[in-house]
Amino acid sequence: MIPQFCKKAGLAIALSFLVPAILFAQSDSTISEPGGRGVGALTLMILLLGTTLIAAIYLAFKTSDLLNRLKKKDNSGNEKNLQQIIDKLDKEEIETYLNYKQMKKTNNNFGNTNSPLIALFFLIISFLLSTSVFAQTAQKSGSILNDGGIIITLILILIPVLAGVIIMIIKVRNLSRKNQFKKDQAEAESISNYLKSLPEEEITEALKKRKEVLDYKISQSALSGDLPPEDKRGILKKVNEHANIRFIEEKRKAIARPQVDPELSKLVIWYLICATIWLLLATSVGEYLGIKFVAPDADHLSWLSFGRLRPVHTNGVFWGWSSLAMLGLAYYVIPRVGNNKLYSLKLGWWSLWLINACVLLGSISLMAGINNSGGEYREYIWPIMLLFAIAVVLTLINFLKTIATRKTKEIYVSNWYIVAALMFVIVIALIGYLPFWQDGLGETISQGYFMHQGVGMWFMMLTLGLVYYYLPQQLNKPIYSYGLGILAFWSQILFYTIIGMHHFVFSPIPWSLQTVAIVGSMGMIIPVVAGTTNFLMTFKGSWNKLSGSYSLPFFLIGTIFYFTGSLQGTAEAFRTANLYWHFTDFTVAHSHMTMYGIIAFYMWGGIYAIIPRLTRQEPPQLTVGIHFWMSFIGLLFYSIPLMIGGTLRGIAWMNNVPFIKTVSMMAPYWLWRAIGGTLMWTAHLFFAYNMYKMIRPSKTVNIDAEAISKITSDAEIIKIK
Repeated sequence: MIPQFCKKAGLAIALSFLVPAILFAQSDSTISEPGGRGVGALTLMILLLGTTLIAAIYLAFKTSDLLNRLKKKDNSGNEKNLQQIIDKLDKEEIETYLNYKQMKKTNNNFGNTNSPLIALFFLIISFLLSTSVFAQTAQKSGSILNDGGIIITLILILIPVLAGVIIMIIKVRNLSRKNQFKKDQAEAESISNYLKSLPEEEITEALKKRKEVLDYKISQSALSGDLPPEDKRGILKKVNEHANIRFIEEKRKAIARPQVDPELSKLVIWYLICATIWLLLATSVGEYLGIKFVAPDADHLSWLSFGRLRPVHTNGVFWGWSSLAMLGLAYYVIPRVGNNKLYSLKLGWWSLWLINACVLLGSISLMAGINNSGGEYREYIWPIMLLFAIAVVLTLINFLKTIATRKTKEIYVSNWYIVAALMFVIVIALIGYLPFWQDGLGETISQGYFMHQGVGMWFMMLTLGLVYYYLPQQLNKPIYSYGLGILAFWSQILFYTIIGMHHFVFSPIPWSLQTVAIVGSMGMIIPVVAGTTNFLMTFKGSWNKLSGSYSLPFFLIGTIFYFTGSLQGTAEAFRTANLYWHFTDFTVAHSHMTMYGIIAFYMWGGIYAIIPRLTRQEPPQLTVGIHFWMSFIGLLFYSIPLMIGGTLRGIAWMNNVPFIKTVSMMAPYWLWRAIGGTLMWTAHLFFAYNMYKMIRPSKTVNIDAEAISKITSDAEIIKIK
């Protein structure tokens, strides 16, 4: 009956979602005002339908399992004998039986069959209550909650699918447990009746014999002996150490790679050192800016004004920290997957110093008030940005030459992503800085292209290529699907290259261009879902490795933000969502979820994966954990309040609330922004400390090696004499 009930309940739930969905599908879906229901209802319908289908499939499997269990006939009662029953009893159960003189008192404990029925009744009631709550929730809707983009974003923020899955699992497991509980009760009843049918003397005698067996104890050294543990073959580690309870699980040590070119290792390490320095400097500026939101009169120097420091922060993070970190990790990957040497170390060093010079000169010029007319993320003037472009061209030549001389037949997917990112960033720089189309609306269009392509086709593209190498390396298993990686690669190129205009919806830019950008934003669901599936399925079966790894938690959080942050960008592309969120702090939160939650976390995972392999020095386990949790919690404290405040601010603007009142309204949310930013900045200090511990020259003495060297040196002296 329970499986039949589940089928009917599942059918009822499906119909409850499908009927309104059909009604909404038949209604007018045009967008005429912010409160229009078309896109919002349709989007909600698709999400609910997808969730329902997943739930139905899951429940079908579980229901089928329950049916199979119920169909199995329990014939064990006919095959029981006294000795089999007694062998399953432990010492306490035997003592309990022997102490009770009246067996009826014990049997009464097995006779209560009402509890499962009561539990099932409450299960049905709770299920009905839960469905009624859902039904009531669906009926309550304000104008803002009917907008598709806002609905999707709220869903992505709260991840209600996760909650729904948890609810389904709990309900199905409860049904399964209740079914198993009833079977166990029936088994207990069967055993009880069987024991009642036997003579009491026979049972007592058998139990006493079994108790004597259980009471027998041997000495501690009877089986192990008195000799200390010894591993003659040298297979086991720490064989003579006593086990102790650890508060934090000991991390797995990195496997040294002695075959890596020492000069290449030096180049990679210096890229990552410079990236760490720019991370500290740029985020220190960002921390100061966050404080200025709370205390705007902190200073009155023109060089430290918000308008000048803000691009110092963004460009320092973009071109200093993220770009150098990505290229440093790529310099290790390119020759590794091709099983050959890097084409030119000299070109790698030239690229490193050119990028550092670009960021340093660019930061000084911005603080002095010299900029590129305020174009976001392209505030560096073109002579300074030219240094970065030259560095990218040199790096591209270096990588292409290395790939061309590879010893492997195939080009691994990581190299696809890395080389494509280098090609696209050259195109992006040319479009963003050449003056031929920088007049009027052309400047706005090129700005939208530069801004979004820089994020998606430079940072995201190159980072994903690195993940395709470092994640399987750390899990010690191949990527789940090479085909999904290629699908994500080409679909990202197809859709991401046309979405730059979705930040300029309702602007004087032609309506058709805006529509194309929105369509491209919707198409980004394909590469995001494909990439996320690929990474999570690679994790499948290896979740136990998370607790013993420095890098895997960073890769996991990066993957989660890759899914939520990227699809949040899709939601923001809707015209109705643009009305509320554009020009608000919601966009600031979104950019930090992507550039920090995705790029930074992936970079940290790669750094913690590769540096110990090159230097043979591990970071402190405690400070790595502090770095992870402070950066993760800090990002949540930073982004979620800004999303809430940005939404409320957009609603206020739509209701013609004066601008200055919305500024005062944002004060508490900016305070949380400062708190979250402080946590993130502090986490960067711990990261810098970990970097120092991983790359500093070791001052510890290897006692065994030193002793052997002394013996051999003394032998050489004697030999000379």
